[in-house]
Amino acid sequence: MHDEILTDRLILRRPTTADLDAIHRIYADPRVWEHYPTLRHSERAATERLIARWIRGWDAAGLASWIVSLRGTGEIVGNGGCVLIGDGDAAVWNLGYRISADHHGRGFATETSRIAVDAVRLLRPATPVVAFMVEHNRASAVVAEKVGLTLVHRGPDAGNPDPGVIRLVYSDRPLTDAQRATILG
Repeated sequence: MHDEILTDRLILRRPTTADLDAIHRIYADPRVWEHYPTLRHSERAATERLIARWIRGWDAAGLASWIVSLRGTGEIVGNGGCVLIGDGDAAVWNLGYRISADHHGRGFATETSRIAVDAVRLLRPATPVVAFMVEHNRASAVVAEKVGLTLVHRGPDAGNPDPGVIRLVYSDRPLTDAQRATILG
């Protein structure tokens, strides 16, 4: 898979440890975590672990989350892509993204997600693409729908500190029980 992809507006590239400061600023911003505030990164170590996980994903699967930058300026505005989770027949591509609050509403998550879904369908087409989010994050659900995923699960969000929160799972196809277990764990 290409380590860098150019669109009309964006540069999608493989992450490095040099991305820590820019990604941490985004992941530490409470505006980015409006729908799930307990996931905000208050410690740089959390962002270091996240970037390390993306790098391992690239090494293991040939694709994971990209760093998303503006093509015109090079400014890092977030990350996005598909990360392989689970093993064997239980594996799924998890579509995810996090765009800086200052750049919300510009279609960057959708643009990145379309490219990610196309990439995993070429790389490993037999593996489902899923996206999961909390129900009150309607913007994320709209992105999933725009890239061709449909709702396959709605239920309590296990482990969420707010027991009333509902988890949505979107997929590009029906999921096996093993794949559902990977996602809902």
